[in-house]
Amino acid sequence: MTFSIATIIFTILFLMLLGVLPVWSHSRQWGYVPTQVVGFALIVLLALALLGVI
Repeated sequence: MTFSIATIIFTILFLMLLGVLPVWSHSRQWGYVPTQVVGFALIVLLALALLGVI
C-alpha cells in the first residue's frame, strides 16, 4: 500500500486538529487560537492538493 506525502500530512494535521481542541482540561486556557492555526494550515494544504500542487 503506497501513501503519498499529502495523505500523510493531512492525517497528521487532522490528528493535530483533534489534539488542540479546547475540550480537555489542559488546553481550555489556550482558547481557540491553536485550533484556528491548525485548521488554517489544513485548509491551505487542502486547497494546494485540489489545485494539484502537492
